[in-house]
Amino acid sequence: MSIKIYHNPRCSKSRQTLQLLEEKGIQPDIIEYLKKAPSKAELESVLSMLNIGPRDLMRTGEAIYKELNLKDDTLSREQLVAAMLANPILIERPIVLANGKAAIGRPPESVLDIL
Repeated sequence: MSIKIYHNPRCSKSRQTLQLLEEKGIQPDIIEYLKKAPSKAELESVLSMLNIGPRDLMRTGEAIYKELNLKDDTLSREQLVAAMLANPILIERPIVLANGKAAIGRPPESVLDIL
């Protein structure tokens, strides 16, 4: 079983989620998405697995969210996805992928449902 985590080592929730997985004996593939942003296809796949829209996966408190005026309701899905790909700091974290499902680790224990 392949398990992946979109991880930011500077984020406490991301570190806690990774630790929780490791305590369960799981060694996930760690994707430091700020260093290597997901492809458009990967991000679309995550959105599909989570069954949410792009804005629902965005960190709306980030300065770049405000700078790019991403709360503008006239922006298309394509524009929002493009903003996340260009600025991966906008992507909520951590995201765990397992068994064809995805979960956001907020709280960290929420990822246990997909294992």
